[in-house]
Amino acid sequence: MTPVRQNIVDEELAKMIASDFQPFSIVEDKGFRSFIQALNPMYVPPSRKTLTQKIIPRLYDREHASLQARVKEATAVCLTTDCWTSRTTTSFVSVTCHFIENYNTVACLLDCFEFSDRHTSENLAGELLRVAKEWDIENKVACCVSDNAANITKAIKLLKWTHHPCLAHTINLMVRDALKVMKPTLDKVKGMVEFFHKSTRATEKLKSTHRQMDMPELRLKQDCVTRWNSTLYMLKRVLESKDAIISTLALINAHLDALDQEEWEALQETCTVLEPFEQVTVEISSESYVTSSKMLLLCRGLQKITAYNQTQVTKRKVTELVTALSTSMDRKFHRMEYNTVLLESTILDPRFKRLAFNDNCAVDEALQRVTAAAARCDLSSQPVQPPGGQEGEEGARAPEVEPQMSAVWRLFDARATEDIARRNPSADAMLEVRSYLEEPLIPRTADPVSWWESKASVYPRLVKVMARRLCIVATSVPSERIFSKTGQIITERRNRINPSKLRHLVFLNANLP
Repeated sequence: MTPVRQNIVDEELAKMIASDFQPFSIVEDKGFRSFIQALNPMYVPPSRKTLTQKIIPRLYDREHASLQARVKEATAVCLTTDCWTSRTTTSFVSVTCHFIENYNTVACLLDCFEFSDRHTSENLAGELLRVAKEWDIENKVACCVSDNAANITKAIKLLKWTHHPCLAHTINLMVRDALKVMKPTLDKVKGMVEFFHKSTRATEKLKSTHRQMDMPELRLKQDCVTRWNSTLYMLKRVLESKDAIISTLALINAHLDALDQEEWEALQETCTVLEPFEQVTVEISSESYVTSSKMLLLCRGLQKITAYNQTQVTKRKVTELVTALSTSMDRKFHRMEYNTVLLESTILDPRFKRLAFNDNCAVDEALQRVTAAAARCDLSSQPVQPPGGQEGEEGARAPEVEPQMSAVWRLFDARATEDIARRNPSADAMLEVRSYLEEPLIPRTADPVSWWESKASVYPRLVKVMARRLCIVATSVPSERIFSKTGQIITERRNRINPSKLRHLVFLNANLP
């Protein structure tokens, strides 16, 4: 095998290890080496040392440089950040970046690094600024999204960046708090689930009962204290297996606090009440499409459907749950229409525009802010569209003027130049906004960024404002997902991995195509 081919295959091996969370020691495993030998006897896998000290760092440097060049071209970015402590009690901080590139939404990981200092707002601000400077985006941050922790919120404010709280985290806090009224019933369900998870005999009997009742063999799910929707998944799975669970517990004479019929009905109503919150959480947690402009509508929709459910539920505890949710949402969401991030994002989404607002004063404020931002835009870098049609269309190129005729056009060209210089940016911005509002709404399922691409030559100022607003994400879930991946790397088998190597692996896993 030639050296060039050897290097190519070595890098593909490194990509596989990063993408699939494989341990570095795989290159030394007997079975892996036998498999490679069978595939290509000419290929000799690199040693573990060569892989970790040369190949992975080289791949990281190249991918880092390539992504850095793309990020530098972005006109504006949205950052998300979160903190996490591994099973080895090592703290890490992740920073993800979101921007619009060639009218496509892009999400990438900038860094996931060990953070051994105290988690003070000053220390966190220093690290965030370090990452921003490394990527040359400290003056491009349109918004930074994080959870509601006081230290990270203050850190972002110290940097004078616009902060937006993670909507998924807000929903998690509201639902977790409201579910306290259901604690006695939920404790019974948790006890039941834990019993089946700990008892092999009970689990086998439950499977047998499922088969006898011609039901799918569903494994019961346990909830997680940090994720409210895990409680919903637990309840739904228990309800799906209700008859089998009741029969099994009766057969094995388990000493558990049984649920009575009213409690079973209350669980069913609870799932109905919580289902919309789960749907919203899933929708706003995406990284591949625009989410910030949906927040107003989704939050208002949650309030309306919860108010409707308040008239439908019959169980006292569920009524208390719904009341607690409604009260919490009234407190959290009552001024959302005046949040500057949401104002501008929503009005610039061609699916929603004015229709997303209930308060006309909020609409007026949104239009004023967008118009002022559009007036400040520098169009010097804006590509000039040839007359007669869009750039690249046949027949759109203007005919060249004969050299001997240039003197004839000189007076007109001078006057045209003066006219362009005299144009008022504020007036142009107002005209663009007015014309944009008269455009018909596009379907809710359409891509708003693609629509703006088709209108780039019509609204050159608003397009620039759009890039600073529709790049904003609704949640800090992208940063949390990084830690899910990190947790798959730091395992019992790899609990002593060097933080710098972990940083390389996580970066490559998140950013490799």
